Amino acid sequence: MPASPFDERIARTYEAKWPELFDPAVIEPVVDFLGDLAGTGAALELGVGTGRIAIPLRRRGVPVHGIDLSPHMVAQLRAKPGGGDVDVTVGDFATTRVGGPFRLAYLVRNTIMNLTTQDEQVACFANVAAQLEPGGCFVIEVIVPQLQRLPPGETVRAFTVTPEHLGFEEYDVATQIAFSHHYWVVDGQLETMSAPFRYVWPSELDLMARLAGMSLRERWSDWARAPFTGDSGSHVSVWEKPGPAAVT
Repeated sequence: MPASPFDERIARTYEAKWPELFDPAVIEPVVDFLGDLAGTGAALELGVGTGRIAIPLRRRGVPVHGIDLSPHMVAQLRAKPGGGDVDVTVGDFATTRVGGPFRLAYLVRNTIMNLTTQDEQVACFANVAAQLEPGGCFVIEVIVPQLQRLPPGETVRAFTVTPEHLGFEEYDVATQIAFSHHYWVVDGQLETMSAPFRYVWPSELDLMARLAGMSLRERWSDWARAPFTGDSGSHVSVWEKPGPAAVT
């Protein structure tokens, strides 16, 4: 099983390093969107992390089972109020199966890119399809690769520049890998994190879904269902497994 870049240090300080992700104004539209799709069924979160989405979704009455490669992130989830109500399996979400069937499976915040080969991403879709009930849905939130915004001849793009946090991506277009580099100043000390991610295009994801026997149901720019256009920097896509959905 591959190692996770989210080690004990990153897991322990995750919320402090990305506080904007924990703003209720950010979380609530995600939970509303996913809750509507889950209805009274169960949900599977791939890359559950510290439970940022799983815990409030569980509070809405949706049973959630999470998979995560990092035992350190899982430890943070279990230490949170409500974390014990979320079942979690430590493993590679491209291949780990936990049963089901689930009405909903989902990946948020670019987590599909943690799988750094096309084969792993294809396997993830097949793994999800095997655990969804007929009519169930698979949701992914991920960036649209911003290669067109790179200056001619350049392969590096900054995505966060603040006094506390510098983040930039280094693209290798031959391998479709973006190396994300982070630098934080914490209590006067420099902390760093670098990890590879495989960026993936919407049409490529649609083909992976087709290979797994699913089809695109809807695609939006964000969780508030803003239209997806050529200018969208990210997308929230929903693929559906054939078959009648259960009555909610």
